[in-house]
Amino acid sequence: MTPSATDEWPEPAPAKPLWLVTLADLALLLVGFFVLLQASQQPRAVAAALRASFGGNDTPVAAPVMASGITDFATGSATLPQDPAAVIAWAEEAVRDPRVALTVTGSVDGSTIDVDPVTGSGAILAADRARALAGALARVSPRITVTTAARPGRRAAIVTLAFAGEPGKQP
Repeated sequence: MTPSATDEWPEPAPAKPLWLVTLADLALLLVGFFVLLQASQQPRAVAAALRASFGGNDTPVAAPVMASGITDFATGSATLPQDPAAVIAWAEEAVRDPRVALTVTGSVDGSTIDVDPVTGSGAILAADRARALAGALARVSPRITVTTAARPGRRAAIVTLAFAGEPGKQP
């Protein structure tokens, strides 16, 4: 005797009533509304709490949105390996918006020979590479930050653009 189709499959569990699902959706929307209402009353406090919950500090940092730069520096050298005209043109176009800031990040490849020849420091060489490109960009914008990469990567100086808010105002 062969089993019938009803014997092979278990009976499905009864579904939740539609009104219960709709009520739960409405309750979540109401909670979301009150959260947004509270956030609109104290936006800086909410932003600081969110930043802290993700491991950030209280100093607002602009998020990078575009990048360009110069790579292939000679090992142990901070001399620009090529003409920075293309990077300068790119930055000039980007900083037409006064809310944009430039960050120049220098880096080294992490080898024992890609270091500053005088001090033997990779961090100093990375800073020198960033300063060399920042010097070429100085006429483009007064809003330039020079930094070094946290970890070795490649022999480069990278320029990133970020929305930094209105000039003279804290975001």
